[in-house]
Amino acid sequence: MESLLNTSSTMLFTAFILYLVATFIFSFTIKDKNKERKRTEFAGKLAITLTIIGFLSQLIYFITRWMASGHAPVSNMFEFVTFLGMCLVLAFIIIYFIYKLNVLGLFALPIAMIFIAYASIFPTEIAPLVPSLKSHWLYIHVTTVALGSGILFISFVAGLIYLIHGIDQSVRSARTISLEIVLYIIFLIIGFIVISSVFGAMHYNASFEYQSNGKTLQSEYHLPPIAAPHDGKLLTEDAMKPWFEVPTWMHGADAGKKFNTVIWSFLTGTVLYALVRLLCRKRIGAAIQPLLKNVKPDLVDEINYRSVAIGFPVFTLGGLIFASIWAQEAWGRFWGWDPKEVWALVTWFFYAAYLHLRLSRGWHGEKSAWLAVAGFGIILFNLIVVNLVLAGLHSYA
Repeated sequence: MESLLNTSSTMLFTAFILYLVATFIFSFTIKDKNKERKRTEFAGKLAITLTIIGFLSQLIYFITRWMASGHAPVSNMFEFVTFLGMCLVLAFIIIYFIYKLNVLGLFALPIAMIFIAYASIFPTEIAPLVPSLKSHWLYIHVTTVALGSGILFISFVAGLIYLIHGIDQSVRSARTISLEIVLYIIFLIIGFIVISSVFGAMHYNASFEYQSNGKTLQSEYHLPPIAAPHDGKLLTEDAMKPWFEVPTWMHGADAGKKFNTVIWSFLTGTVLYALVRLLCRKRIGAAIQPLLKNVKPDLVDEINYRSVAIGFPVFTLGGLIFASIWAQEAWGRFWGWDPKEVWALVTWFFYAAYLHLRLSRGWHGEKSAWLAVAGFGIILFNLIVVNLVLAGLHSYA
């Protein structure tokens, strides 16, 4: 079992490195095609080949971890997020061979790497399944949700490319500011991953004792405590003294710890964003735009739509139909108002509205791109906030 887990970890790390190298090579393919055309074509073939090898490495990670655990490795946050990244790469590979658009790799692969990095902040140990997860619906429901989400993420990639390419960056407007906010949020997510990974590698820990509903509880911080639990007492002597306590209305489980993580994510992400802005001496969108001058907007818009048209039915199967069947088997009801179920429904309604507006109202181009970006935000909210902040029946994940 130990050797399988070591192989699994090695293959996941190998996939990450290959995606990183492939992204770097894809960056050489977005130059003017009339210049050094043969080199550009070779770079594109090399990049997609490395991407496929990386995907196969991640597939080996998946299989070996399955063999080691005895069940499909999608039962906790580490396993699910890495599988989600693998589904994104699979969707990219398929769409690449249909459209042969290299610039997609320059945006899709970094998102896959962000997912792998995000997954690494969660415990990687294999644990026995809780009773509600001992079902074949674990494989069916979770894998189809991840596959549908991975395909929908390609619509975000295409939408973001469309917006960066099409929005006039020479003037300050609501559109440029909105686009810059989207890019800033991506930096916040990266900041969360970076700061969590750094202190996780240091095995940082600070313990607090606090009162909640008449009970004495403890909260383990893995980031230096800027915000302490309300009326909390710091138990770790050599830990940093907190700057303030969270408000009294933040009385949920580990509210102080969660709010502290949010603060660190904003601080780290903002510093990273500011450093990149200083290096570029312009807005991030304006810095990226010249690299996309050869992009064909109509083609990117079509990829945006096709990704939703394919991903939406898959997500419907996994997120609603299969999920309801599993809920009936595990909890004795097809539907409850668990936060995860609610946000799955919100996601479904959003993409149903996207297709309705696209097909009946003619929302093509920029409007469609903004919807794709918003949809990505909803899925991320479901993945990060609902899983980590809102308590519910899915909290075991």
